[in-house]
Formats: sequence, structure tokens, C-alpha cells
Amino acid sequence: MLAKIKNIAYLVFRVLLGVLFLFGGYAHFTKTEFYLNAMPSYLPLHEIVVYGSGVIEMLLGLLIIIPKTSQKAAFSIILLLIAIFPVNINMYLNHQDFEGMSETFLLIRLPIQLVLIAWAYVYTKKRI
Repeated sequence: MLAKIKNIAYLVFRVLLGVLFLFGGYAHFTKTEFYLNAMPSYLPLHEIVVYGSGVIEMLLGLLIIIPKTSQKAAFSIILLLIAIFPVNINMYLNHQDFEGMSETFLLIRLPIQLVLIAWAYVYTKKRI
């Protein structure tokens, strides 16, 4: 019985992670200005990066839900979260650009990246 509950939780949380990335990626298209403001000035082609990363997030959200592709998607999500971490640092350092988001909230978002990485890491292992 406990094994069945663990398997259900494993599946539910994998789908939840996928949905989180699907919505996050979709937001790149509906809240584009927010993401453009988050972009560090040293990165070129801000619009292409914002839309491209949105597509990648949605793709990874779908792929982690599919059992056959979830392991590779989990590794890719970890790499994506590491790659976008400087953007979150930029948001914290330039918090005046993010109306409605307190400096504290932007600071708290930084360790949340680690939680998301740990969450994705669970799905990098083969499930027997």
C-alpha cells in the first residue's frame, strides 16, 4: 500500500512540475514586458531570448510529464534553472524595475531555484 502511495505521489508531483513549467513558459508570451525587464543588459536579443526560453520551458513541461522522456527532461530543466539563475539575481539587484515585487520577495525567489532543481533532480533517476 505504501509503495502504491509513493508511486502516485511520484507521478502527481512530476505532472505538477510539468504544469508549472507549461504555465511559466506560457507567461513568457502573456507577460512579455515583465520578462524583458528581467533580462540583464549584457544579454543580446532580449525578445528572442524571452520567447525562446518560453518555448523551451513549455517543451520541457510537456516532456517531463511523458514517462519515456521525463529523465532527459529533468536533466534539461536543471540546466535551464542554472542558466536562468543570473536573470533572477539581476531581478533582485534591480528590484526597482519590478513594481509590485518587494526586494524581500525577489530575494526569497533565489533559493526557490534550488528547491526546483532538487525537485527536478528526483526525476533524473530511472524509476523501476
